[in-house]
Amino acid sequence: MNIFGTVLTYAAPSANYRGESAENRSVLQKITMGRFEYPVISPEAIRNALRDILKELGLPCNRERLNDEEQLAVKFQDYPDPDRFADDFFMGWLIAAGSNDRKKILKELKERGRNPEIFTFKRDSLLRMNLAVALEPYRYDSIFTQSPQDVTPKEIKSCKNAENSQLLHREVTYTPFQYPFALNLNECEQKKDWTKTLLKAIGQLNGVAGNHARSYFEMAPASIVIRLTDLLVAGYSTYGFEIKDNKHLFPEVIDGILHDDYPGSEFYIGGKVVKDMDETQINCLKEKGATLEKNPQKLIDIVAEKMLASGE
Repeated sequence: MNIFGTVLTYAAPSANYRGESAENRSVLQKITMGRFEYPVISPEAIRNALRDILKELGLPCNRERLNDEEQLAVKFQDYPDPDRFADDFFMGWLIAAGSNDRKKILKELKERGRNPEIFTFKRDSLLRMNLAVALEPYRYDSIFTQSPQDVTPKEIKSCKNAENSQLLHREVTYTPFQYPFALNLNECEQKKDWTKTLLKAIGQLNGVAGNHARSYFEMAPASIVIRLTDLLVAGYSTYGFEIKDNKHLFPEVIDGILHDDYPGSEFYIGGKVVKDMDETQINCLKEKGATLEKNPQKLIDIVAEKMLASGE
């Protein structure tokens, strides 16, 4: 069985990039669709935040982001071990090692009491994700802020970030983002409790990297659509959320269920998209077998229980 999900966040101001910038100008990462540019957030940034949340929810994680180094830096507890670390299990790895390095690593593993026969130098991610894409195009909005001049005497603090006040230029946008994810539950069979925690982490996703490091932007679902199916594909656009008159809509799936194009029993719909429906539509979808819940975190809990029950 497979899980295909699409998350739509609430709208909020966003400045999504905190890496190297052009002088004092922080840019938005963007992708062109049609005639417009839309801000995006990388799946790598989302996965990094998921690692932190998995760790916060009590799962063992191998990789840790170090926030006080001269460049972006991470630290590992050990070589990858999917039986020991949840982030290795769900997100895979790649060790770029030639033949000599491979022999050296296998020797290290043996000396540490691990079985080199079952070690692999690469593993695909079980959690598949794609770019989070804004629903509103970039409108060339910018914010200027100014850092103050540091006039602390040198005998107190000899090092300064800059001699003078600095003008900071930041591209910003006001938009929600949507992103898809997918899991093959057969691949997760050995770690059902970890998988349940991973779904919970998606339901509480926050602290995604980039400018969210200091600008608060929740990546948790305002609305979510999930399909639990034996099919190997979702069967619809996984970027299908739309917003019209401030209402969250997913017309391809909602209309598809109502017209029997999709089996309603495979769909779980939660959050504002349900709050924005009228009672008639809610009742019709329930009659088709769909599960609806106004609280997206509760919906994810329902999916997790269904997922665990299906494997028993």
